[in-house]
Amino acid sequence: MSRLREFQLAFGRRIRSAARAPVPAGVPRQRMAVYEELLFNNLRSFLDRCFPVGRDCLGEVRWTRLCRAFYRDWPCATSWFREIPREFVTYLEAGSGQRLPRWFVELARYEWAELAVDVMDTVPPAGLADGDLMAGCPVVNPALLSLAFQWPVHRIGPTFRPRRPAPVHLLVFRDAADEVCFVETSTATARLLALLADGRVSGGDALARLAAELGRAPDAAFMDFGRHSLADLRRLGVLLGTKA
Repeated sequence: MSRLREFQLAFGRRIRSAARAPVPAGVPRQRMAVYEELLFNNLRSFLDRCFPVGRDCLGEVRWTRLCRAFYRDWPCATSWFREIPREFVTYLEAGSGQRLPRWFVELARYEWAELAVDVMDTVPPAGLADGDLMAGCPVVNPALLSLAFQWPVHRIGPTFRPRRPAPVHLLVFRDAADEVCFVETSTATARLLALLADGRVSGGDALARLAAELGRAPDAAFMDFGRHSLADLRRLGVLLGTKA
């Protein structure tokens, strides 16, 4: 191994954990401390902005400890700053080794979803019509995440910490004004959107298939309820229209 490579590795170990690694030979301790704080604070700023609720729930001491553990232990697979929050969620889901509330990992994924949708590189579908959602093929907003949680993450905050699971399904999407929106929905509606995802199924056919999966007949009452649900989804911006 070359001396340069040895120095780079020693420098990296010290940057990640000053408590576990010595200052590399030839580097003034004071200058090294500047690098240590600068890089950690830079990473920490991205986490603070993306996970404000998680930070408030843990408190400053526990949050800082968690951020430092992530900084020290997790081999990030990307150097893109905007991907740091996703790496943080992956770190938590893999088992951080930190003592955290049972709902914390899901809360982090919920908070990250806002950034993920905001920066989604999607192209608005062309040639859409404001057609019949039952007879035509509805087009689902491409800037959308449909997320299932075991905990009521959208309600968690410093004044509410759930004691037991309460499953919830949330849609996170970017509307026509490029604002990120959150909508609580049912498991059935989430499944309906999944059936419509490829844009090749009519609203009526998707509802008939959903009825079969739910073990009930696609009678007039069910189809009428589905028609109103599709209209609501279009009004919200979850559905963008129909294929022309």
